[in-house]
Amino acid sequence: MPAPDEITVAQLTRLLGLPDAPILLDVRTPEDVAADPRSMPGAQWRNWRTVAEWAPEFHGRQVVVSCLRGRKLSQGVAAWLRQAGARAETLEGGHEAWAAAKHPLLKPDHLPRRDTAGRTLWVTRHRPKVDRIACPWLIRRFVDPGAVFLFVAPAEVPEVAERFGATPFDIDNSFWTHRGPLCTFDVMLDEFGLHTEALDRLALIVRGADTANLHLAPEAAGLLAASLGLSRMYRDDLAQLEAGLALYDAFFRWCRDATAEAHNWPAGKPA
Repeated sequence: MPAPDEITVAQLTRLLGLPDAPILLDVRTPEDVAADPRSMPGAQWRNWRTVAEWAPEFHGRQVVVSCLRGRKLSQGVAAWLRQAGARAETLEGGHEAWAAAKHPLLKPDHLPRRDTAGRTLWVTRHRPKVDRIACPWLIRRFVDPGAVFLFVAPAEVPEVAERFGATPFDIDNSFWTHRGPLCTFDVMLDEFGLHTEALDRLALIVRGADTANLHLAPEAAGLLAASLGLSRMYRDDLAQLEAGLALYDAFFRWCRDATAEAHNWPAGKPA
């Protein structure tokens, strides 16, 4: 049974990918990170030695702290965070327990360099429809919650990427783009190592909607219709992105929790 200020791997798994998920802090030592550079999805690494300096950033926020085994480093950092006004818990068993449970661990091989504020910066074509909303959703929920997205004219994406240090995606001749039958969302799942049953189910829907292969999943037509509707509701790409994040939150929850649920009318009809 977990301690009062502790969360289990199973409990954290249910929160992962949700819009109100806690902030995940990885406070493993540099030696431990070098031994296994992977991290829990969306986690940010912080130096436990300087916690007194950065703890105030998390005042009033919900935080889960993980070290290698969930002992002294995470316990001490969580206590400091609570001292600074955060609602901080430690992960029972830490990084090792998460890995032992076979939950996804984010592969850092192709993670873009972070800016001075600790954020990844991405750029793509303006007027997004499917993949260019699905990929930001995946990044915000499972890679970098603070990621910044720039939407620009298609011809300017390479130059903007070079001048501003942004990573291009869903554009020809870039690393993060379609590969064969796979769309960019599929590629990100592969390269970041984020495959789960729910995300793989969502990927099939995204691929069907994005590549006009609506036969891949019955829900693909609905996602395409909703995506095209959003693109006509919003002139501002960032406003459309925010609305699209909620759409993908709903599809993710369906993929994870509700695929077996049916709906009919009239409800409760007597036998």
